[in-house]
Amino acid sequence: MSKGERLRTVASGRATGGTPQDFDDLVRALGDRVKRLRARRGMSRKVLSEQSGVSERYLAQLEGGKANVSFQVLLAIAGSMNIGITDLLTDGNDDSPDLVLAKRFLDGLPADQHASALALLRDTFAPQRHGQTGAVALIGLRGAGKTTLGQQLAAHYRVPFVRLGALVEQTAGIDMAEIFLTMGQKGYRRLEHGALQQAIARHPRVVIETGGSIVSEARTFDLLINSCFTVWLRASPEEHMRRVMQQGDLRPMEGSRRAMEDLQAILTARAAFYGRANAEIVTSGRSARDCLQDLIALTAPTLTAETANAARE
Repeated sequence: MSKGERLRTVASGRATGGTPQDFDDLVRALGDRVKRLRARRGMSRKVLSEQSGVSERYLAQLEGGKANVSFQVLLAIAGSMNIGITDLLTDGNDDSPDLVLAKRFLDGLPADQHASALALLRDTFAPQRHGQTGAVALIGLRGAGKTTLGQQLAAHYRVPFVRLGALVEQTAGIDMAEIFLTMGQKGYRRLEHGALQQAIARHPRVVIETGGSIVSEARTFDLLINSCFTVWLRASPEEHMRRVMQQGDLRPMEGSRRAMEDLQAILTARAAFYGRANAEIVTSGRSARDCLQDLIALTAPTLTAETANAARE
């Protein structure tokens, strides 16, 4: 029995095919996976508790590998993070970002195309990338400088600047808090995907600021990296925290007594996904002007009018 198969027995209470130590190890692995997925989505335990109806105390025990695992509870946790329960109970979440996206792509193809798609996925089936739409997308955690640099970059090239979160709110007709309250993660992710499609289709050239958790939704992140020239704006955890506090916004660390620990966990969980960007700019310890000059140089092939028009012809 594989590790993934044994892990699935934890949810049903059948720790067969192994010793008590095996069972303990699998419960710890499940707790680690829940914590990692929660961090990738930028959800504090408090938020996950509120959305799933599972107590913060139980979540702490689960992530510490000490909970009495229940299928019903895992189902509620998975639903609150907009994933299937199998995503909690299989090893798929430990895959590289490329492999996660490849599996999702294969799932959408007819069975008789799987063999050829596996061999030629990038060249034959996947859309072209590297900014072919004339769109530049800034990714990274809040506090990296996406809004400031994005607005300045758009002004430099005289193109629209789109904050994806604001477009989601505009589409829904309610603010972000109400979206999550009434629609949950699943509803928000659906709106986010549609907003990204709209921003790309509406503007021949555009700078898009994305939310930090966009990497947690494979379908939307796949669209992003295959339609836009993506730049990861990154800073040290301390710099992220300082800037967020200056903004007066502690989400998703609100209510947490271990804010820095939560922030570092989020960065760790998302780093491999952010790392799939076309380019990366470190903003820590640098002036906005210097970072902007780097950004202008990196995005010139995408945002120059002649280049963008040629790409669309």
